Amino acid sequence: MESSLAGRTIVVTGVSRRRGIGYAVASRLAGLGASLFLHHYAPHDAEQPWGADSIDDVVASLRGRLRDGATLAHAGIDLARHDGGEQLIAEARSALGHLDGLVCNHAKSGGDGRLDEITWEDLDAHWQVNTRSTVLATKHFAEQHDGRKGGRVIWMTSGQVAGPMTGEIAYAASKAALAGLTASVADHLVDRRILLNTVNPGPVNTGYLDDATADRPPETLQEVLAHCPSGRFGEPDDPARLIAWLLSDEGRWMVGQVLSTEGGFRRW
Repeated sequence: MESSLAGRTIVVTGVSRRRGIGYAVASRLAGLGASLFLHHYAPHDAEQPWGADSIDDVVASLRGRLRDGATLAHAGIDLARHDGGEQLIAEARSALGHLDGLVCNHAKSGGDGRLDEITWEDLDAHWQVNTRSTVLATKHFAEQHDGRKGGRVIWMTSGQVAGPMTGEIAYAASKAALAGLTASVADHLVDRRILLNTVNPGPVNTGYLDDATADRPPETLQEVLAHCPSGRFGEPDDPARLIAWLLSDEGRWMVGQVLSTEGGFRRW
């Protein structure tokens, strides 16, 4: 697959931290020759236990991974805004021209709970960022796509496709909506030579599974780890490898699928 994405331009959202899945995906794509438009929104991470990285450092690191002929641009955009998805595609096109791929990796963390704790504000906040902006960004991406070979969209869902997420009702609802929409949107896009697939990355440690920066109790971390047959949590590059494959011509026969890459994670 070396240089398999040369000449293609891909938007990757949620590239704010070097420990994130978005950074791992962008690193993989840069190594395959793609030009990149990186979306980030550091204020969200700054509010989380794991904190934010320097965006300048993140961008500089990824720029150094580009192959000859590839370019990179980036923007900080609040995807909770009603026009966030539209702004994302407009800024990416303005900076880099025609867009060949879109990886919707961004997600809202925090402000969640069990059914008896959840509020309409919690539900709306997760819907706006995780679901609405993803669907609308996909719409605007498809409008600009000219039907050339290699059109790809990747959505990200979560573990609710295979088991309960009792303490994350708002998050699970917003991600379940994407999993449920995948077949319908993929059917619409395929006639434009755009292939949509959705990925569940499983329990990937982006900082939220470290004792020092976790957003859940230590006993919960140990319980989750006990369900990982490999004896470790996922690493960001684990789902990034699948995503890079789906974006390449090697993944051209995968359409409208919800794929779990979890290392055999056991829920029971």
